[in-house]
Amino acid sequence: MNRYQAPLRDLRFALYDVLGVEALYARLGFASAQRELMDAVLEEGAKFTQNVLAPLNAVGDREGCTHDAATGAVSAPSGFKQAYAQFVDGGWSGLVAPEAYGGQGLPESFGVALKEMIDAANLAWGNYPLLSHGATEALKQHAEEWQRQVFLKPIVEGRWTGTMCLTEPHCGTDLGLLKTKASPNPDGSFAISGTKIFITAGEHDFTDNIVHLVLARLPDAPAGTKGISLFIVPKMKVGRDGVVGAHNAVRCGSIEHKMGIHGSATCVMHFDSAQGWLIGQPNKGLMAMFTMMNTARLAVGIQGLGLADRAFQNALAYARERLQMRSLSGAKYPDKPADPIIVHPDVRRMLLTCKALIEGSRLLAYHAATLVDILDHGADTEEKKRADELLGFLTPIVKACLTEWGVECTYHALQCFGGHGYIAEHGMEQLARDARITTLYEGTTGIQALDLLGRKIMQLQGAGLLAFLSMIEDFCKQHTDDPALAEFIVPLQDKARQWQTLTLEVGKRAATDADEVGAASVDYLFFSGYVALAYWWARAVAAADASSAASADFRTAKRETARFYFARILPRTLAHAEAIRAGAKPLLALDAALFGL
Repeated sequence: MNRYQAPLRDLRFALYDVLGVEALYARLGFASAQRELMDAVLEEGAKFTQNVLAPLNAVGDREGCTHDAATGAVSAPSGFKQAYAQFVDGGWSGLVAPEAYGGQGLPESFGVALKEMIDAANLAWGNYPLLSHGATEALKQHAEEWQRQVFLKPIVEGRWTGTMCLTEPHCGTDLGLLKTKASPNPDGSFAISGTKIFITAGEHDFTDNIVHLVLARLPDAPAGTKGISLFIVPKMKVGRDGVVGAHNAVRCGSIEHKMGIHGSATCVMHFDSAQGWLIGQPNKGLMAMFTMMNTARLAVGIQGLGLADRAFQNALAYARERLQMRSLSGAKYPDKPADPIIVHPDVRRMLLTCKALIEGSRLLAYHAATLVDILDHGADTEEKKRADELLGFLTPIVKACLTEWGVECTYHALQCFGGHGYIAEHGMEQLARDARITTLYEGTTGIQALDLLGRKIMQLQGAGLLAFLSMIEDFCKQHTDDPALAEFIVPLQDKARQWQTLTLEVGKRAATDADEVGAASVDYLFFSGYVALAYWWARAVAAADASSAASADFRTAKRETARFYFARILPRTLAHAEAIRAGAKPLLALDAALFGL
């Protein structure tokens, strides 16, 4: 049986010891975010995810969602609806939402810890509140006040849920091709017509109403992405006074049959002159869309982290118990018929790779979430500007790297089980299947890489990179005379210099050949991710050494894992650097007609 235990010790270490969130939250005005309260929330979150959500993970995979073609209704797997009711009753739906709209107003970065636990326990179930969170952010930042009162409050309370309706059958990443239409009605609303696909939580039986945020074009809209508007289109009609009316002209035409996340309803949604309300200004929906997408991209990165951690936990337990062969250097457990497989170097390679990527990724992602808090609640203009640049730079790294590493870690964890990992009994093959979607939705790895190198580096002149390099430089200066950290500081400084050099090289080539950006982008993304994790591992060792609460064993575990990371994972940057320097020619030299020869 596949189990999950919330990693509370490392969550606390990340939040309190490495990131120092207590001081940050106090400075940002989060009066209620005291350690006693946060610890209590983490403990309760662990109980809910371990005892309620985790046991439903296999149920959701086995049963999947069902669609009634006659009515368009979708039913979630057994227990999902009841778990959502417990989620709402526990106040979890409004944990980080503003108090003005019924939320508890806790910091976004603290909410990430709960989200990691949810995703690890039951990724498919976690997609339902995930989409509500994205809708909440868009409404909070871009909607009119009456729209917040009418639509945001019920989402925060958990009475309604939200979706993002962006993708169309002919239009995925290229939203300029979008065809869904919006025609004005006499009462100030709009009639929305079109079909959207891949809509997570587009229809379900958790709540009576679902608030769809839909991209569409007005009749006089300019072509391309400059002509996109965003609309609120509820499942049940809702007037400006908040009164719920008849069923809107919104219907789920079908649900997708997928490789994984079977318990998550992925819907084809048809809008047939459905009543909708414009969010913000006409033809300005792109900004609101990016609010949703950037929130979702960080959230999907956390999904990769959660899946990796659950897979690792089960592989570690199995490796400690499974007896196979003797250690090459002599029996380690001579009283047993064979040694547990954790003594074998290759099993340790896989387990340590998982541990190093998971614990480093947690710091990278949680730090990115603290930047959201600074942007939303900071008072210093310069600090907010820096946070915005850093967050924009880190978002594609978090989304792409953490999901790709999630796939890698679930693969390694399954491999530790051997043939037993391939069968359903141990639940490892489900984690591997579920992980695969995370590299695809909310922008594929290739799209994230283009965003990082093409936009955040080339167009924005690397402002976020410079801010991150400054963080590395400050940390290295602070510890330059610390012999306990020298083994990490020296290679970290060297990688930071390589990062700068590679960036300048790519920029120089791209000035004369735009294809150089696309050719280098994925390798540049991973180079960036591995160096970023090196920084956080150095920080983790320093924080563990300085923590009065950390045991000697905990400090040793952090230091030895950091050593493994620097020795066995960070050298991956060498291959990525060579691939970047190879340029675009090896990719483009072969004529497309010759690929099959």
